Amino acid sequence: MSYTERLAQRIKKTGSRLCVGLDPRPGDGGIEFVGNFLRQVVEETAPWAAAYKPNMAYFEAMGIEGIRLLDDLLAWMPGDVPVILDAKRSDIGETQKYYAQGYFGRWNVDAVTLNPFLGYDSIEPFLDWPDKGIYLLAVTSNPGSADFQRQTLLDGRAVFELVTALGERAKAEGRATDVGYVVGLTNAADVLERMPDAPLLVPGLGAQGGDLATLAAANRLAPDVINVSRGILYAADDRDFGSRAMDWAEKITAAYTR
Repeated sequence: MSYTERLAQRIKKTGSRLCVGLDPRPGDGGIEFVGNFLRQVVEETAPWAAAYKPNMAYFEAMGIEGIRLLDDLLAWMPGDVPVILDAKRSDIGETQKYYAQGYFGRWNVDAVTLNPFLGYDSIEPFLDWPDKGIYLLAVTSNPGSADFQRQTLLDGRAVFELVTALGERAKAEGRATDVGYVVGLTNAADVLERMPDAPLLVPGLGAQGGDLATLAAANRLAPDVINVSRGILYAADDRDFGSRAMDWAEKITAAYTR
C-alpha cells in the first residue's frame, strides 16, 4: 500500500485530517519526563490523529539523549498511524543518500519533510522507497515565505511552482515514493489553486492563526492533513490532550463539510 493510500485510509477511519505535531520543549523537565509526556499525548490523541509529526529540532535540542528518545518513541508509536518526520533535510549526493537510509531504512517513519531548493538530484535519494512519502517545502507558514517561495518569475510562474514541478517529474518517472508538499495555511490563499492535487502537510492552524476556510474552499481530493502542535500540547486550559485533539479535529471536519 502506498503512503498516500495508507494516509487516506487513516483519514477515512478516524474521520479526521488532524496531524498532531510532537514538539516537546526541552526545558519542560528531564528526558524521562519528556518521554512520558509524549507517550501520554499520543495515547490520548490517537482516536483523532490522522498522522503524527515529530519535529527533529526539538529532539536535537536535547542532545544525544533527545535523539535516543526520538528513536525509542518511533519504535513505540502505534503502527496504524502514519508518522511524518519534520526534518527539512537538504543536501546533495552521498549525504542525502544517508539521510534517506537513516530515516526510511532505520527509523520507523512513513514520510519526511525535505527542503527542495538544492534541486531534483537532492531529493532523488528519497524517491525510490516504496510505501514512503516526502513533503517538499513549497509555501511555508512564516512571513519570510514571500522572500523567495511566492516571488513571481518572468514566465509568470511562482517559485513554489518550480517545487511542484519536481514532484510532477517524480510522478511522471514512476518513482516509488509519493511526493506531497508543505503549504502553510497562513499563506495559502493565492497558492492552493496552483498546487497539484497531491498530499499536503498544512501547518499554520492554531497559534499561527491560519484560516481553514481557505483550504476547505479548494475542494481538493488528496489526503491533506492539517498540523496542530502548540494548540494540543501547550494550550492554556485545563483540558486533557484528547479533548483538545477532538476539538481541533471537529473544527477541521466542520470546515470541510460546510
